[in-house]
Amino acid sequence: MANLLRSIVENDKGELRKLEKTAKKVESYADAMSALSDEKLQAKTPEFKERYQNGESLDALLPEAFAVVREAAKRVLGLFPYRVQIMGGIVLHHGDIPEMRTGEGKTLTATMPVYLNALSGEGVHVITVNEYLSERDATEMGEVYSWLGLSVGINLAAKSPFEKREAYNCDITYSTNSEIGFDYLRDNMVVRQEDMVQRPLNYALVDEVDSVLIDEARTPLIVSGPVSSETNQLYIRADKFVKTLNQDDYIIDVPTKTIGLSDSGIDKAEAYFNLNNLYDIDNVALTHYIDNALRANYIMLLDIDYVVSEDQEILIVDQFTGRTMEGRRFSDGLHQAIEAKEAVPIQEESKTSASITYQNMFRMYRKLSGMTGTGKTEEEEFREIYNMRVIPIPTNRPVARIDHPDLLYPNLQAKFNAVVEDVRARHEKGQPVLVGTVAVETSDLISKKLVQAGVPHEVLNAKNHFKEAQIIMNAGQRGAVTIATNMAGRGTDIKLGEGVRELGGLCVIGTERHESRRIDNQLRGRSGRQGDPGESQFYLSLEDELMRRFGSDRIKAVLERMNMNDDDTVIKSRMLTRQVESAQKRVEGNNYDTRKQVLQYDDVMREQREIIYGDRYNVIVADHDLTPEIQAMIQRTINRAVDSHSRASNSRNEALEAIVNFARSALVPETSISVSDLRNLKDDDIKKTLYNRAMKVYNAQISKLSTPDAILEFQKVLILMVVDNKWTEHIDALDQLRNAVGLRGYAQNNPIVEYQSEGFRMFQDMIGSIEFDVTRTMMKAQIHEQERERAEAHATTTAAANIAAKAPGAANVPVEKLDFTNVKRNDPCPCGSGKKYKNCHGRKQF
Repeated sequence: MANLLRSIVENDKGELRKLEKTAKKVESYADAMSALSDEKLQAKTPEFKERYQNGESLDALLPEAFAVVREAAKRVLGLFPYRVQIMGGIVLHHGDIPEMRTGEGKTLTATMPVYLNALSGEGVHVITVNEYLSERDATEMGEVYSWLGLSVGINLAAKSPFEKREAYNCDITYSTNSEIGFDYLRDNMVVRQEDMVQRPLNYALVDEVDSVLIDEARTPLIVSGPVSSETNQLYIRADKFVKTLNQDDYIIDVPTKTIGLSDSGIDKAEAYFNLNNLYDIDNVALTHYIDNALRANYIMLLDIDYVVSEDQEILIVDQFTGRTMEGRRFSDGLHQAIEAKEAVPIQEESKTSASITYQNMFRMYRKLSGMTGTGKTEEEEFREIYNMRVIPIPTNRPVARIDHPDLLYPNLQAKFNAVVEDVRARHEKGQPVLVGTVAVETSDLISKKLVQAGVPHEVLNAKNHFKEAQIIMNAGQRGAVTIATNMAGRGTDIKLGEGVRELGGLCVIGTERHESRRIDNQLRGRSGRQGDPGESQFYLSLEDELMRRFGSDRIKAVLERMNMNDDDTVIKSRMLTRQVESAQKRVEGNNYDTRKQVLQYDDVMREQREIIYGDRYNVIVADHDLTPEIQAMIQRTINRAVDSHSRASNSRNEALEAIVNFARSALVPETSISVSDLRNLKDDDIKKTLYNRAMKVYNAQISKLSTPDAILEFQKVLILMVVDNKWTEHIDALDQLRNAVGLRGYAQNNPIVEYQSEGFRMFQDMIGSIEFDVTRTMMKAQIHEQERERAEAHATTTAAANIAAKAPGAANVPVEKLDFTNVKRNDPCPCGSGKKYKNCHGRKQF
């Protein structure tokens, strides 16, 4: 173990020596760049671009290009990157992660690799955790890029597709991680190339990379649409039922946060819903509603897992950031169960149209890098999943913060009383205090206690995060007391006010250990920036969530042996801190396994998604008649039908009848074919006969469209409509399969392997189903003058609706002028964008 640790440390030292050597080379250009006029310095950008186009690599351009950005930053912003910032920039350019402490200037560090990689003209995406930081960084650092002749765009959720496309076409684009992912999914759902907004994914630089690629990796990005449902009453009934239960009627497993009915609970459910057997196969749906209602009422906690907004909406609270997650919903009916619990309007269930995990989203970039102050604890995951190393960069000045050992109390009451007393004492002497909490509920509780103690303070949590940056920036002023969730204000520096250094700097007080060491380190890192003095102190109790789940029994036994069970008892020990950290490591390991499993399942879908999206893109950009592709689909559909009916039938006559029924339903007019037409033919001859007849029908259908453009548009819309419908159904089927294969582990089968083999078979079936539906719809669609006009006008979305309307068994879908009267601000926009009215056509009004 000692040798392993030594090799890791020596590797970091060796890497730092290389970085320092390159950084010195960058610094050697400083005088030459300083001597250039503004015009000559700005002329370096077209010069670099030309050199790159002529074959010079970005690595070769790095020292000179970095020197240009340093000089430009000095002239435009009055900032001149230190050597450690240059070293961080080099790491970013190489597609790795520099671990740089809070206050070391990561935003300025990023300007150098961003500028260098933007010279290729293929686009650079700078990813931030929220839109405030995107706008702030794009505005501040954008001045440098613009001065050097590069274009800068900001991709915001509220922007129209046209505005988004403009942003993505810039040399440098600032965006949040979720918006990048959703734009990618939406791009693969459009029917016209001009509706796509993104270019091929080239280089991404992710700010707070651990938050984006680790913390959020358990939550896939999902684009979903509503499905017709009359199940709201079931959610309400299930909710009313579980509210009648007492603690003996259900069983909660605290470590795994799972819940189920006990025997008495099952008896009550059968009596309440008038059933003989709750777990009869006919009651599977009902048990799903009851399970969700149990989770909503007894596991999901108000102001910790979610909040209720002023608009009577349930908003998820991100457990890592303390922020609400606008537009996100718990899946599989849990969100509706919480809406029933809180007696707010229950929104319709939705069906997944497209999904992707953050892991697979960001692994599609040709080069990926990121910055954080706390990434070393997750280095294994970064290396295994993203092929990125974490390289600690030295601080520009030594860290002067004092990190005190944890204080442990027997219960929550004693702990919070001690926190309030500590805050009051520090406030009286003028030392600013930042109190970090894990949950919104804890923030409110401490706030009430501070009010009672007469201590003025600011509260920053998921309920008012729009004031986040301003509150955090003022947190270092003399006498300031700020209560915040642990991640609040990340990306915003806390600068010390006048006279605060002499009082010991900012004191960070943690009211609980988070399940991730990184989050605790981020909270600590709010203090002691750039060599400033500071302190950090964590207060714990045996009733804390982490202590209850891991290790409190062992510590309780130690307390009992020492006869230290009074409420006023406090333990201060480095050994205790190590015990807590070992519990955190176990949780981190569990979370890593969860994320890895999510990725393993999504890898199956990734391969299928890339095939479907690739074929879909080829259809969208096609500039030639797609008849050969459609003819091939028709041929394969005929071959499959003839072969399967021949194999499955008990007699030749039965097989021929089945083949004729197939031909009548999918290929030719019903009266134009009979069994006698095929009776004396072999299977290969039947295939040829059916194909020739189908081609006559196909040519007749195509002849109704007068121009080549109309034909091409009709073919595109037809294929895309079928592919999108089948792909949506396939995603839903894979979700159900994933839930089912877990049980196969009891039969000693590997669920992942089972999912892979079953998923592959289902994908093959889906391809066959797509080709069958394209064939049938092509042959049976009623093509009229209005379809020709719409196709010629490139109104592909409307054409899709008409094709669907004319297909056998489909309902008529009239296209009417949009009516915005009586549309409430939180209703879905009538235009069909999927956004709320206030964020779409109602944006200007509100």
